[in-house]
Amino acid sequence: MDDKTRLIRAGATHLPLAKTVGPPIQRGSTVLMPNAASLYDWDQVTYGRQGLAAQAALQDALAAMEHAVGVTLYPSGLAAITGALLAVLKAGDEVLVADTIYAPTRRFCDQVLKRYGVTVRYFDPRETAEALVGGASPAVRLILMESPGSLTMEMQDMGRVAELARARKILTACDNTWGAGYLFKPLKHGIDLSIQALTKYVGGHSDVFMGSAAASDPALVRKLNEGILHLGWAVSPDDAYLMLRGLRTLPARLERQGENGLRVAQWLDAQSEVAALYHPALPASPDHALWKRDFSGTASLFTFALQPGPEAAVNAFLDALQLFGLGFSWGGFESLAISVDPQLGQRRVKRAYPGPLVRLHVGLEEPDDLIADLRRALDAYRAAFG
Repeated sequence: MDDKTRLIRAGATHLPLAKTVGPPIQRGSTVLMPNAASLYDWDQVTYGRQGLAAQAALQDALAAMEHAVGVTLYPSGLAAITGALLAVLKAGDEVLVADTIYAPTRRFCDQVLKRYGVTVRYFDPRETAEALVGGASPAVRLILMESPGSLTMEMQDMGRVAELARARKILTACDNTWGAGYLFKPLKHGIDLSIQALTKYVGGHSDVFMGSAAASDPALVRKLNEGILHLGWAVSPDDAYLMLRGLRTLPARLERQGENGLRVAQWLDAQSEVAALYHPALPASPDHALWKRDFSGTASLFTFALQPGPEAAVNAFLDALQLFGLGFSWGGFESLAISVDPQLGQRRVKRAYPGPLVRLHVGLEEPDDLIADLRRALDAYRAAFG
């Protein structure tokens, strides 16, 4: 053979791979099939977009955590929600969506689903399961929940909603990013689709995007897989490997961050500049009993209301923070803060809060250091208008 041909053929792996604690990262689009009959055997992986060793290992691990028959992977958390919805909805269907849903999900519902003939109605997360399901029209195909809501922390009795919806042949889904598939297991509570942004707690390091959808009904898993195939979603093997690595330490990080978050929240609750705390793991929360019944622990994301003050004072509070970064997303090792009020205007249900809202994500830093940082920021808030 000519050297050009030899170089193309050289370096192929013929020996079994050494066993490591993580899966091999296979970077490949073309999958070489063993024989001609295999080219059209759709029970095999015939193209790299379907996912190879790293993706399959992550799917298996997530399925074990979620008690799922199958898990599909998407290139972001939002893609997981949009992909799952497109897999089960069609023109003429109606979907009921929690009014506190993640803002980009709402944008997709309003600007994409409606354009393709799917009616979207938003419900008050404080509505009872009986009222919600009992008031659903015959066209309702799906109820999409997020509990707690990632801005103002309202919770729904998702298990009861799922029970009533199943009797009417209505599918249920939840954005379970706060529960991370670990603190709350939707499929065990009868919910049909458990969706989460793996970008957040599972990744844990704020450096990789991915989402997942899990189901326990084989027919529903098949629909999710068909949706992946038809829409061309794919995740890279490198990203899947990073997610699997994050998953290994998820329990330890969640426990530590949940404890840190509770300590910070309890301290804030005692400060005169704070008007209200929104954290379901606090006994004073209206949703505390629901959280205690359904969740095995707490995440580190919560919101609080400052005493009434102008926007400039809220900005002074945020700008005074040195350890809390100012940025969206959450679930990583580092603490973050954002103002909430600019995102509330699009909600159908208008609630009065006692003052400006700030959301905190508490990371792995020492809580005393975070508390000192917040004390400086509260002093700046008071000074800005006092």
